[in-house]
Amino acid sequence: MPRTPSTGSMPRNERRRWWWAFGLGLISGALVVALTSVLVWRVAGPTSPEPGDLLILTGRDDSKGQQRQFLIDLWNTANPGNQAKMISLSETADAQYAEMVNRGEKKGKDDGGEIDVFNLDVTWTAAFAEKDLLRPIDEARLADRPDDVFLKQPLRTCRYRDRLWALPFNTDAGLLYYRKDLGLKPPFDWPEIEAESARLLSRTPGLTAGYAGQLGDYEGLTVNALEALWAHGGDLRVDDQGNASIDPTRLAAALKPLTPSDAGPSVAFGKERGQQTEEQSRQAFADGQVAFMRNWPVAYRKLVGDDATSAPSSAAPKGAMAEAAKKVGVAALPGPSVLGGQNLAIARQTRQPRAAQLLIEYLTGEQGQRTLFEKGGFAATRAAVYEDVDIQNEYPYLPLLLEAIKTARLRPVSPQYVNFSRVLRGYVGTVLDGKGTLPDDLAQRLTDALHGKTPPRPAPD
Repeated sequence: MPRTPSTGSMPRNERRRWWWAFGLGLISGALVVALTSVLVWRVAGPTSPEPGDLLILTGRDDSKGQQRQFLIDLWNTANPGNQAKMISLSETADAQYAEMVNRGEKKGKDDGGEIDVFNLDVTWTAAFAEKDLLRPIDEARLADRPDDVFLKQPLRTCRYRDRLWALPFNTDAGLLYYRKDLGLKPPFDWPEIEAESARLLSRTPGLTAGYAGQLGDYEGLTVNALEALWAHGGDLRVDDQGNASIDPTRLAAALKPLTPSDAGPSVAFGKERGQQTEEQSRQAFADGQVAFMRNWPVAYRKLVGDDATSAPSSAAPKGAMAEAAKKVGVAALPGPSVLGGQNLAIARQTRQPRAAQLLIEYLTGEQGQRTLFEKGGFAATRAAVYEDVDIQNEYPYLPLLLEAIKTARLRPVSPQYVNFSRVLRGYVGTVLDGKGTLPDDLAQRLTDALHGKTPPRPAPD
């Protein structure tokens, strides 16, 4: 059996890299005791972590190869006294939110409580903090100062009312996928997307529309509507009192390219909005039904399979590559992206807050972030991943992704965000369905939503 060297004298960053590499090499279980001893430095301190299993409430793991579960397995091998388990919820964000709030408000095992860690959508931090469902992160116990290691935008979503409530697990920024095999070359704005769509629809077999997004009646519609608004020069602003301002005319103009045509082929894909989710739009793009697609970074790994390291730009990638990768290009959206992602937070009801924080710190650590990006396709939250020369060489689209994250915009930070989103997409959906127009007092209705009020019928007059 190899000796387990002492890590006590190593610099912090070297210790972290050492135990990760060691864990990967010995995950077979033959040297579990040695691996566990390597992690002692991470959990040693004035107060040891409380014993007991840890439950993580989360949405579905969309990473290639279930990389989140891989990280959990590695943690469990090294921490027999704090075995972690993920409980996956419904695919839709709205259903996840409702279930997490419900579980978080329960008091014990008998009524379904005892959650230790929440994997929250970035828009939910304020709501969970206001509902007293979270414990703040104990920053004094963190190995790294968050502002020194995490990207600025993802970290902003973890703070509410000047307190740190979570650490960023993965981030997200929308990208524009396009068909290189059709001769398309970036950059693209909306007029060019419309013009190229019209040109290709008249001459490309199998093409049924120009563009696919996420236009179903869920959070994806809010995201796509805001990105369209920003790309057309509009904006949505919310002040510190929760008062919204928006130009309905500008939003209506931004929605026109996303509205399917009844007269024949159109820019927007499909007449059934309910079928337009991330997965459905990715499948339509993969099947050659559309020339352009808005989607998150993880879609690229699914589109090209194991050839994820091939360059997705218009430049020809080096070496042999899969047929799928030859067709797939990735560019910036016509305007800023909405910032997406998930944050890990400590549940108020946990009986092991110190152990829960250690698990969160481990999952959001530098090596965990490398794994989630390199193996799973998730956008990393730590700056070091984007600065790594080897990763830059292996994934040529990294600078594009980093720029998209840095310029991404946050959705309104409010305990009533879910209500706001439901109201906004109600009006947007009615326009896309051709059943009405946006009300002139849309800003006031959104303000009411941010103050907890919901219109009798969330659709235009």
